[in-house]
Parts: sequence; structure tokens; C-alpha cells
Amino acid sequence: MTLAIVLAADPAAGGATEAGEPPADRLAAQWRRAGADEVRVAADLGELAELVTAATGPVLVSGADLVAHTAVLKHLATSPVGPTVALVLTDPPAAGQATVREERGQVVAVGDADATGVFGGALRVGAADLPAFAEAIRAATVAGGTLAAVDRVVAELAARGTLIFAHRVRLLVAHRVGDAAGRAAAEAAVAAVDEDRAELKLSVKERDDFFTTFFVSTWSPYVTKAAARIGLGPSGVTLVSVVFAVAAAVLFGVGGRPALVAGAVLLYLGFVLDCVDGQLARYTRHFSAWGGWLDTMADRFKEYVVYAGLGYGATHAGFRYGWALALAAMTLQTVRHMTDTWYGALHDEAARRPKVVAGDAGGIGGKLNAASTRVQADTGSVSYWLKRTVVFPIGERWALIALAAALFGPLVALGAVLVWGVLAFAYTGGLRTLRARWMRVPVLTTVDAGLHRDDGLLARTLPTARRPLLLAVLGALGAAGTLGWALLAVHGGGDLPIWVPVVALVLLLGAAQGSRAPHAGALDWLVPAALRAAEYLFAIAVGVAGRAPAWLIFGYVLVLTLHHYDLTARLEKRQSAPPLHAATLGWAGRSVLLAVAASAGIVGFALATLGAYLLVVFVASVVLAWVVLPARARGGAPSPG
Repeated sequence: MTLAIVLAADPAAGGATEAGEPPADRLAAQWRRAGADEVRVAADLGELAELVTAATGPVLVSGADLVAHTAVLKHLATSPVGPTVALVLTDPPAAGQATVREERGQVVAVGDADATGVFGGALRVGAADLPAFAEAIRAATVAGGTLAAVDRVVAELAARGTLIFAHRVRLLVAHRVGDAAGRAAAEAAVAAVDEDRAELKLSVKERDDFFTTFFVSTWSPYVTKAAARIGLGPSGVTLVSVVFAVAAAVLFGVGGRPALVAGAVLLYLGFVLDCVDGQLARYTRHFSAWGGWLDTMADRFKEYVVYAGLGYGATHAGFRYGWALALAAMTLQTVRHMTDTWYGALHDEAARRPKVVAGDAGGIGGKLNAASTRVQADTGSVSYWLKRTVVFPIGERWALIALAAALFGPLVALGAVLVWGVLAFAYTGGLRTLRARWMRVPVLTTVDAGLHRDDGLLARTLPTARRPLLLAVLGALGAAGTLGWALLAVHGGGDLPIWVPVVALVLLLGAAQGSRAPHAGALDWLVPAALRAAEYLFAIAVGVAGRAPAWLIFGYVLVLTLHHYDLTARLEKRQSAPPLHAATLGWAGRSVLLAVAASAGIVGFALATLGAYLLVVFVASVVLAWVVLPARARGGAPSPG
């Protein structure tokens, strides 16, 4: 149950509203329309503390001096960025208002000299942060000072290290007022804006990639509004986009100019729907953990199914290594995504600890960080769009695949994806490595490293060795060398010497020994990506050496990627481990099983059996996580999210 509280202890802000009602009553009515289950008015901080202490769900708090669209309050109440969110405005700070400094969407300081905004007088506090919030209220009561009551509370909450996300107001209106003239002006500004039209525009991301911005978002809001009118939910749109992508993959596999062109059109439309599901969630404010997880998993599944279609199509057209290119594209993209995820986590951690990164501002990492900030701020410039495009985001990938497949065929499409993907990986990897060394923030010490390394029982029982990144890189290099040797041997009609995969397995097990070692190095955020590369390359090498069908090797690695994307989605959404994670055996355990299968000459059987087993475990874990366990917690009928 969500409780909204209007703190009447703050100034009445010019007396009654234009309609003649007290400001606190107007805000209370707005919170009800915004979706609050219960609304209370607190006379002072003491009463606020009592209400917060008794609350069991999220709490919404606002001062009486806030004038805003109801949609602003609704957006704050339903914001998916995190449990605790503060309204942040760009207005000049007035007397009694706290300034804030925001980095990467997080409020990292309140009352800081380098402020980037002013506290908007309203915040949502997640259930887990309520004890800290109650302490902050009591401390604000004692502290007193010139700040308004709600501002003192936010300052105290930030001082306790609570992670507070920032919610900025765009297109809609929100102001804090201090007199009758200010209130009248703010109410006039609210009345002048078409709230629904603004919300539809807000459904589109403020900053997106070049292709998405100019070739999708120019018309996708019309699809979004149509979907809302017919009652189609975001998850339903996601599933329709999966159907489009699978159909495109089939057409790419069939080949022939008409099929390739039709596949390109379906792929484009599928990407439009991929944007619409997020826009629809923002427009209708229907967010759920299930929907976010499904969107993440569907994006990767769609892309890799398209790679499979292209690989089959290239092979069907006479190119011997079509499936090999598809495997290379999938492996490259997954490793890239792992570095994206962990670099994002690193940057978020750095933002929360600004004092750690304040030094060495003149080093190369600091200069790169400053240059990147300048480019990102110069929206619409050539350098801004080049920076967003060169990293090869999903819109550009799908556009390239569609155009290359329609004009030149599956082989060229896969080749183009690999070439641009390698260049983008080199560019982002090099710059991020330099910036990470400058940040000096050990991100893997703040999360469950064993879980996100995907270590199983075997890795946890091996002796501990230090320098986990070096060990992981050596494991990946050993697997890559084994794959290269296997390709040469099979191409020449021979067999891979048995000692080669044995050496690679020894290196892999060496990488597993870093499981319990401290991951405190400046570059240890690269460990999960290196381990993904090591496992995938070793599995491919074993499959090639055992002459397993290429489509079977692709299918096995695809199942592994689903498992690993599940972990990264849970990291990004701050969720716990999958219910059946232990049953996945860990990357080291799976690699040992494949090595044993290679020595026994049953590689094809092992890939099929182990892949089917992991897929069953994955599906069962999804059902448990999103259907069975939530139903038990609710005590009602099972239903996702």
C-alpha cells in the first residue's frame, strides 16, 4: 500500500489556491489521483515521523508549497529508476530550498556548492529505506535551521548514504512557490499545458540513438497511443515484437530477394515495436519488474534469433562458415553487453563516491571524462551524434542488418555486424579502461561477485588465487587458442590433439580459482565479460573439434547467453539470484563436463543434453521467480509481475 503525506508544516505558499482550497488539501487530492492508496496531511515533522514509522509500503511526501501537474506526482510515484526518488527542478533556489547535485541520475549531494538543481519539494521513499527516512525526520526535527522542513529531511536522508535517484520534470510544470503571485503564475503555467499531449511526448526517451531518434520516434508515439486505446500492455507489445523478429529470421534463412526485403521490413517494424513497449509503459505508467526483465531478455533473444537466420541463410547460399559468423556475432555482442553492464555499474558506484574520483582530474582518464561530459551536453551536435552512433547501439545494429540483408544478403549483413562490432568494442573498451583506471572504484566489491561471475560449486571449492582479472584473461586466451587450433585441424581433415583442450581446461580452472579472491582492482569490472568469453569460446572449440553440427553449437551458446542475460538483468534491476541458479552448475562445471564429453567422443550428445537441461532449468527458474513465488507471497492466484 502506498501512503502519500502532505507536510503542512512548510509555508502555505501564498494562501489558498485559485479555487479557494488550502494548498495542502489540493496536493492531497492530486496524490489520490496520482494513485496513492492512502493520503494524510501531517501538521509537523513529529506527526510525519509517526506516519512513516507505521508505514509498511512506499511513502510519498511533499511540502505544501509545490504546484505541479498531477502527472508530475504520478511520474514520481511510479518512477522505475529506483525505490527512493526525489523531484529535482531547474528553478533558481529560493529561501528555504535545498540545492542538489545530480550525477548519472543519482542525487549524490544535497546543499553542495556545485549544485545542478534544486529539490522539488516531493520524494518517494521505498519500503526498505523507511527506517533511514524515519531517522532523518527525527534528526531534521532536532537540527532546525533555515531550510524548509521537507528540505531538511532530504538533506538528512542523503547524509545517511541512502541511494536517492533524481526525477527531472520535462514538458510538464512543477514549481515551488512562496507567495500569492508566485502561486498564481505557477497555476497559470500548469493550466497552459495539455497534460495528455505532454505525457505522450514524454513516453519517448529524452536522449536516444540516431536511428531511433530520426527513423522510429518520429512516428512511434502514434502506435503507442493506439496500443493504449485498445488496451494492449507493454508486455503484449514485447511479445508481438518477438514474433516479428522470428518471422524476419525465417525470411533471412529462406533467402531470395523478395524474402530478404520482406525480412528487412519485418525487422524494422519489430524494432519499432521494441521501442513502443517502453514508450507504452512510460505513457500508461504501467511498470513492473516482470516487464523490465521480459524486455531485456526479449531484446537479446530477438537479435540472436536473427543472427541464426542470417547464419542459416548464408550457409544455405553456399558459404561454408555462415553459422561460424553467426556464432562470432553472438559471442562478440554478449561480451560487449557484459562490459556495458559492468562499466555502467562502475560509473554508478563512482557517482555515489565522488570524493574517490575527485583526485587526478588532470590525468588522461580525467580529461577523457571531461571531454565525454562536454560532448554529451552538446545535444544535437555532430560530435554528439557521432559518439552515440560509433558505439553501435541496437538501433544502428538492426538498421544495418536490415539494409545489408535486403541489398546484399545474409553473408554481408553478418560481416558488417562483426566489423562494426569489433571496431565499436575496441573504441569503447579502450576509452573505458582509461577512465576506469582514473576512477579507481572497485565495483565488484559492492555486489555478489560469485553470483555475477556465474561460479558454481566447483569454482567455490578450488583453492583461491589472487588477480582474478589476469586469470580470467588467461582462461579466455587459452579457449581462443584452442578454438583456432580446432578450426585449423578440422579444416585440414585432422583431429585436435587431446592435450590442447586439456591445457585450455587447466587455464579455465585457473580462472575459476579467482572466485573467492578480492575483486578490488580498477579493471576487475572486466572479469565477468572475460569469463563469458572463456566459456563460450571453449564450448565452441569443443564442438568444432568434436564435429558437432554448427546449429547445435549455436543453440548451446544461445542457451548460455539467456542464462547470463538473466543475471545481468537482475543486476540492473537490483534483484536476487534466480531460484534455481545452483542447478546451472556454474561456468567451470559446465566446461569440465564438455571436456569429459570431448575425451569420450560424445560432444554432440553432450551439447544437446546439457543445452536441453540448462534450458529446462532456465524456464523452470523463470516460472518460479515470476509466477509461483510471487503468488505464494500474495497468497493468491499465480500471475507474472
